[in-house]
Amino acid sequence: MKELRTEIEIQAPPGKVWQILTNLDAYPQWNPFIHHAIGTAKVGEKVDITFRTGSKEMTLHCTVVKAEPNRELRWKYHIILPALFSGEHSFVIEQIENNRVRFIDREIFNGLLVSSQAKDIDTHSRRGFEEMDKALKATAEATQ
Repeated sequence: MKELRTEIEIQAPPGKVWQILTNLDAYPQWNPFIHHAIGTAKVGEKVDITFRTGSKEMTLHCTVVKAEPNRELRWKYHIILPALFSGEHSFVIEQIENNRVRFIDREIFNGLLVSSQAKDIDTHSRRGFEEMDKALKATAEATQ
């Protein structure tokens, strides 16, 4: 198992952050990491995301496992077989004040191939998470 976690404070109400995060069709307009997403942010629904990590581009076929409005969006995926490589990505919105939240971007990786991808996760994936977090912050704060 490997975990990657980033967080950022955003000066916006939870509902605003949730609205941006769950409008998957708009990801190409603001998200530098997950630059394409198709699907619906509802439990049981399929979501296909395409992201860039380093020089690689990858599409994951995910299933939404939690969609708690204004609080958490989570999806799971696996590559080939869950025992080889799987992940559970969660986006958590914690209200700090009326108009301020902490956004936590977290993924848990499991499977036999995780150790061979650890360096890429620690560098490229971390950078992608951080870039996405900053872009979400800028978008939420600009559209209040």
